[in-house]
Amino acid sequence: MGKIKLSDISTSAPKKLDKDKVKHETLEILDELNELQNLLYAAHKHSILLVVQGMDASGKDGLIKNVTGTLNPQGCTVHSFKTPSEVESDHDFLWRIHLHAPPKGMIQVFNRSHYEDILIQRVHKWIDEKMVYKRMEAINDFEKLLTVHNNTHIIKCYLHVSREAQQQRLVERTEDPRKMWKYNKKDLAEAKLWDAYMEAYEDAINHCNDVPWLIVPADQNWYKEYLVALTLRDTLKSLKMKYPRLEK
Repeated sequence: MGKIKLSDISTSAPKKLDKDKVKHETLEILDELNELQNLLYAAHKHSILLVVQGMDASGKDGLIKNVTGTLNPQGCTVHSFKTPSEVESDHDFLWRIHLHAPPKGMIQVFNRSHYEDILIQRVHKWIDEKMVYKRMEAINDFEKLLTVHNNTHIIKCYLHVSREAQQQRLVERTEDPRKMWKYNKKDLAEAKLWDAYMEAYEDAINHCNDVPWLIVPADQNWYKEYLVALTLRDTLKSLKMKYPRLEK
């Protein structure tokens, strides 16, 4: 597989797509997901880890809400990784991540993830380049561990938003009363580091691609949600699960 270059990948939905038709298909997929989640929980042989990464204002929260919001909360949990606590910082960087790895039968969603430790920390030079690549190696080993030893199927989504769409959404947070709660004065400062983040993301995607990344055009929410829902549905269907039978 050749090197992934983000600048060569569109951030928008294909122009030929019918928005209304795609949104209707998404609703049908979400209905399927409800049954597939029940089956995953009942069969108790596999788990799903959905990793959602992306720049500020790429739409992580909305995506998670709209794709997993109708699932049974007993079988689907979401964890957001924020600045590590003092206790978390005293452990290796994957310690707090492993605590939230999904058990069999569960769908676990990561809103940001272990990749923050080779993204924001790299961009701000809180760790050196040697440590960056050591962490990438550890991430590959960690994902292999989950996959091989616990039948965890990992779906890694990079929400590929354009700089223009990000800027528009950040401005909306200062003008729309319904979105002002999302405003963080640090976001504008982080947005100025766009080029450094793009370089860090591209390097992370290419060096940690043993579990392949799904590059999701994120400028239009309806298309982003469709792609992620479709991938989750197809992953669950591929497991060919069956409901357990009564023991004779």
